[in-house]
Amino acid sequence: MLAVVTTASGRHDHLLNQMHGIARSERSPDLHVVVAMDDPQLSELSGDRTIVLHQRRVDGRLQVASARNRGAEFALSQGVDTLVFLDVDCIPSDRLIGRYADLVMELPGALLSGTVTYLPPPPAGGYDLSRLSELGRAHPARPAPAHNTVQPLSIDLFWSVSFALHATTWTQIGGFCEAYTGYGAEDTDFARIAQSRGAEHYAFGGALAYHQWHPSPDPPVQHLHDILRNARTFHRRWGTWPMIGWLVGFERLGLIVFDPATQDWLLTNP
Repeated sequence: MLAVVTTASGRHDHLLNQMHGIARSERSPDLHVVVAMDDPQLSELSGDRTIVLHQRRVDGRLQVASARNRGAEFALSQGVDTLVFLDVDCIPSDRLIGRYADLVMELPGALLSGTVTYLPPPPAGGYDLSRLSELGRAHPARPAPAHNTVQPLSIDLFWSVSFALHATTWTQIGGFCEAYTGYGAEDTDFARIAQSRGAEHYAFGGALAYHQWHPSPDPPVQHLHDILRNARTFHRRWGTWPMIGWLVGFERLGLIVFDPATQDWLLTNP
């Protein structure tokens, strides 16, 4: 059995597009587990294979790591042996789910990352799902393996936008660390745990996830406080700073500064 796990808060149109993409897939998932983070409206999407779970904010923050864990745990309780995680912004290509299913059986001890391409803003009538392959553009900092090829990939390039693994590997890793709240670093931490417990990371080509456009500044200043808090949590756990490009970007904007005395990043206007 295979489950797709998606966490969502808002972005209802994006989630509906994802569901339409799943419906077009050559290989249908046995379950689509949607974890609604403080978004009760998503209950309306429950159906035969779509299960909506609910997760509340804590101290005003979305619990992304906890929500992913809850979705996976529910799927495993239903007898699922393959977990596919898709960001709410992602529409799967027709072959993505089937390709993940095959590769998880071939490489049951691995983390598998499919290629993600980025879509331009949608036209007035929305995206034409049959033409997404013509619109998507690869991320310049991410590999794009050739069709039907699999290649080892540095664990530092793992991200949680689109990935899959076997249930036993999920259990071995232990899920996402729930010390991370809000946005940022929980997937980098997950990858470090996976590596420490023997899981290798592979990228594969030939089956895509299409990331729907949404406005997002670079660096993401709307997540400044979450990123700073989670970066400190990661540093305490692993001894290095994650998301360094964003931290340096915030520093250039005058929002934070690195303090040599405390070896910490500090807000300039706390």
